[in-house]
Amino acid sequence: MSDTIKLTIDGRSVTAAKGATILDAAREANILIPSLCHNAELKPYGACRLCMVEIIQKKRRRMVAACIFEVAEDLVVETNTTPVQNVRRLVIELLLARNPRHPVLLKIAADLGVARSRFDVEVKGCILCGQCVRTCREVVGVAAIGFSGRGPARKVSTPFDQAPVDCIACGSCAYICPVDVIPLKEENDIRTIWKTPFPMQKCEKCGSIIAPVKQLEYFRDEFNLPEKHFSLCHQCR
Repeated sequence: MSDTIKLTIDGRSVTAAKGATILDAAREANILIPSLCHNAELKPYGACRLCMVEIIQKKRRRMVAACIFEVAEDLVVETNTTPVQNVRRLVIELLLARNPRHPVLLKIAADLGVARSRFDVEVKGCILCGQCVRTCREVVGVAAIGFSGRGPARKVSTPFDQAPVDCIACGSCAYICPVDVIPLKEENDIRTIWKTPFPMQKCEKCGSIIAPVKQLEYFRDEFNLPEKHFSLCHQCR
């Protein structure tokens, strides 16, 4: 059995690996499909819905999220139809109502011909793409943050909005956030994230900052490393 799939995207014949998503196949073929919640290091999630496309499969036409729909033999995909554009415009307007100023959202909006949101703006910053939560759980493996609330009150937070017991201050959530709304700062050998201060480990030889103490303790315990494994920076080892 072949490990590749042949499909058609916007009239072009495209070959993709079996198990790939439409978004994967489109990007491999340099066909633009906008997306905010997709990351190659995370499981497909389908949160933002910006990547909606129309497909024709067994004579049936319907809309699907390209980031979670797997390619199939003889599948026909259309990425720029009027219904697709209408859905994307609606989605970006909803996102702009939460975060009307971020350059990434404004660029997508401009590409879609949207000048501003028709909806009442309630600036929350976070667009609920879920990348930070999934990174914390799937990549880091600590589940220090999650979603809380429902509907308009839904947000990303620490348990009970208290100092996160499981957080190791790695900063992965802040680094992956597509709209830069998770504050992280370092000052006086302290990293502050989720309104919680975390001391930084210094190299015992040169005094340079290595990483948060709690993060290094996590790695040491996770991989059964010696007690003093992180006492020196990589340059002093």
